[in-house]
Amino acid sequence: MTSATPAVGFDLDMTLIDSRPGIREAYRALTAKTGVHVDADLAVTRLGPPLRTELANWFPAADLEDAVTTYRGLYPDYAITPSVPMPGAVAALAAVRDMGFRVVVVTSKLGRLAVLHLDHLGLAYDELAGDLFAEGKATAITEHGVRWYVGDHEADMIAARTAGVPGIGVTTGPCSSAELTAAGAAHVLTDLTALPALLAEITVGT
Repeated sequence: MTSATPAVGFDLDMTLIDSRPGIREAYRALTAKTGVHVDADLAVTRLGPPLRTELANWFPAADLEDAVTTYRGLYPDYAITPSVPMPGAVAALAAVRDMGFRVVVVTSKLGRLAVLHLDHLGLAYDELAGDLFAEGKATAITEHGVRWYVGDHEADMIAARTAGVPGIGVTTGPCSSAELTAAGAAHVLTDLTALPALLAEITVGT
């Protein structure tokens, strides 16, 4: 059920948190456990799409689901502690609340793993929807009353556009300002440090 209080939505990886250090370690642990080489340094340069998309580059189709299960089993031990908040993330979330909005996280990461990240880093949120990507995020954006959706990937802007809300792109992930704009971003920022001022400007009268 949608709350009467509007929300600002956020992607997780490379938007709210820099998960590259932890994900790199998780991929290395996956290689050690399965004997299948995953180029961890390459994989962390293209975060955003679902896990299966990346693992399909390294594992044959017959082994893919086992690889997903193994990786997710390793993830809590390897990926959580090394990850850190993105620049401006803590202040941005505080600003959203100070403006009277809720914080909703909509991510392609499995929900229970996303919660581990947010709780470990003390990043407060009101609601979370996981295991969603691109247009798949749109339903959650709508259901949770998100008025603006912030993300680092073209797919996040597609999600916002599909849900009929403005997308706010940040160039802290794999996509450039031009790519985010082409995907439908209404605004593009270099990082979250500029988000409070932008929200203050675009929410006047909201």
